[in-house]
Amino acid sequence: MKQLTDHITFRHGATINNRLVQAPMLTNSGDNEAVSQDTLDYYGARSQSAGMVIVEYTSVRENGGPSRSWADNREQLAIYDDRFKPGMTKVAKALKKDGNKAILQLVHSGREANYAPKLGRTVEVPSQMDFPWIDYPLHELTSEEVEQVVKDFGAATKRAIDCGFDGVEIHGANHYLIQQFFSAFSNHRTDKWGGSLEKRMNFPLAVVKEVMDVVKQYAPKDFIVGYRISPEEIHQTVGYTWHESTQLIKAITDNYDLDYIHLSLPQYNAKPQDSSSTFAELFRPAIGDKVKEIIVGNVMSEKDAQDALKLTDLVAMARATLIDPAIGLKIEEGRGDEIIRKISPEQVKKSHLTPGLINLFSDPQMEPHLPGRETIYSLHQTGSLNKDVLKNGTSSSFNLDHFEK
Repeated sequence: MKQLTDHITFRHGATINNRLVQAPMLTNSGDNEAVSQDTLDYYGARSQSAGMVIVEYTSVRENGGPSRSWADNREQLAIYDDRFKPGMTKVAKALKKDGNKAILQLVHSGREANYAPKLGRTVEVPSQMDFPWIDYPLHELTSEEVEQVVKDFGAATKRAIDCGFDGVEIHGANHYLIQQFFSAFSNHRTDKWGGSLEKRMNFPLAVVKEVMDVVKQYAPKDFIVGYRISPEEIHQTVGYTWHESTQLIKAITDNYDLDYIHLSLPQYNAKPQDSSSTFAELFRPAIGDKVKEIIVGNVMSEKDAQDALKLTDLVAMARATLIDPAIGLKIEEGRGDEIIRKISPEQVKKSHLTPGLINLFSDPQMEPHLPGRETIYSLHQTGSLNKDVLKNGTSSSFNLDHFEK
């Protein structure tokens, strides 16, 4: 019988100390996109939150971010230039100091790069179209520019290797550029990068190939590579359903020897409307036997994690690690009853939440929220956030209508 405390070995030999993962969450701690002391304090406090910690989504290209940002010292982090390497090296070292693994999530935010125009940058998208909620100009990538973005993912992977990370996660979820290329809603291209389902797969597949080529050339043999995906994109329009996304994952796992697939979910046991099975169960055949599966979504306690483990290989926790950075250690040592379940002004300090995270989660409009949030409302700086930042917060939610509040 699977236990949360099992040691898990990935296909290339890397072993983690338990089945728990800290999900990537934007900390809004970047100072001009670079690691700050707030960033280091936050991750240093989470070196025992899980057997594997995935560092927040990090821009691989100058025009690929920042997203969900509202000030120069509250930005998304980046790794598109060597100047970011010293800070990221410190993050990797801080996370690995207790023997757990550090993974860096790589992203191009596409249309979600809300702060880019404020920095005089171009916001890049697969197709020029009108998005009613976006009030800044968008640039449709040329075929040559798409090829360069692919190379940017490879260059970012090399920097992650140089910084000492144990692996990278390709962010193909949560409405960022890779998902925008895969989505029929946002990709209307007529070249090799869009059109049919097969052509909409070309960009994600090209990114995976580039990352794997760089890893094979430069990384240690046991370097971990994962891919994150939102199983469906269904709002007022349908970008894709699980019937299509499982085909993408099968194409990835058939052609490239990834270590894991990470399903981005609002609720770990979520099901599509047309099936009685969970997304975790539906994706298993496409993932295959050699690749580990990670699920996330409203795992707030040891009991939740044990329940989620029935469906998967590894369980990711997000908000629970914001409240109690030692949650993984407590579960590993049989002290699950000591897990702190509610945020408070005292716990904000103990957990080394960044000023950006404090401002987000002390906003009464923020969803998903932290239990106990009413105790930290007084810490909120009024008027500092807007709908671009708040709409999905730092969460993995792809449809908050289905989120269990």
